[in-house]
Amino acid sequence: MDRHEENGTQSFEERLAQVQDIIGRIESGKLPLEDSVTAYEQGMKLLDALDGELKQMNRRLTVLQEGKETEMSHEDL
Repeated sequence: MDRHEENGTQSFEERLAQVQDIIGRIESGKLPLEDSVTAYEQGMKLLDALDGELKQMNRRLTVLQEGKETEMSHEDL
C-alpha cells in the first residue's frame, strides 16, 4: 500500500486520469449541458490542484538542484 492509499487520497496520476476522463465525457457530446458544465467545473478544480502540486514539486527540485536541500524546512517538502 502506498502513501496515497494509506491516507485515502488519490495520486497525481489518478487525478490526472480523472481529468482526462472528464474531458472525454465532455467531448463525446453525450452529456446534457448542465452535466457538461458541472463536469467542466470539476475538471478545472482538479487541474488547479494538479497545477499547484506541480509548482510545489518544481520548487523542491529547484532547491535540490541548487544544493540547498539542508536549508529547506519541513513545510517546503
